[in-house]
Amino acid sequence: MHPSNLFRRRLLLAGAAGLAAGALSGVAHARGAAVQPDIDGTKVWGARSPQGTVSVLQYRPSRIVVHHTVSANSTDYSRARAHAHAHWVQDLHMDDNGWVDTGYNFLVSRGGWITEGRTGSLPALTGGRAFVLGAHTSGQNTQAIGIACEGQYHAGAQPPQAQWEVLVTLCAYACDQYGIASTQIFGHKDYGTTECPGVYHDMLPELRAEVAAARS
Repeated sequence: MHPSNLFRRRLLLAGAAGLAAGALSGVAHARGAAVQPDIDGTKVWGARSPQGTVSVLQYRPSRIVVHHTVSANSTDYSRARAHAHAHWVQDLHMDDNGWVDTGYNFLVSRGGWITEGRTGSLPALTGGRAFVLGAHTSGQNTQAIGIACEGQYHAGAQPPQAQWEVLVTLCAYACDQYGIASTQIFGHKDYGTTECPGVYHDMLPELRAEVAAARS
């Protein structure tokens, strides 16, 4: 099955489950209309334990910063590949950079799978009142959550449709949970001298528009 079709099937199932839960509890999607995406937490993909204390900030972020991981543009769209990519990023950040854990809060694979990056980011997001201090954008880590897309997009490559659709869904959900305006989605290069997130930076106006539509 093509990854974008697989994503749509997962999204429809998640939406149906959410509607059923709403009928029972009356509180589903209390903050907005965005669908809660399927996110594999650190325990699901077998992350290493942080090598130090992960800080949880007791307030809500005001923006989202989009990145790319400059990893290979893999054509393996499987969930297993998403987990392997999460391991690769964590090893790079902990072993090469000397950071406490993965710098990004969330990762979106080329096949449309979402993994939790820095430990604790997922429960903080679902709670909607606090967020985990990451290490992704100099000067912005105390105000923004970082979402990184698998692949390298600074040399003309285009992201797969499945990755794009899931990025929209994740951003819409994060905006709803944290009360972030859909216009407050930026790219890494907005805050420093970098090519990150490549072509995704050119696509930010479209991303903001689709996120706004997903929340309505």
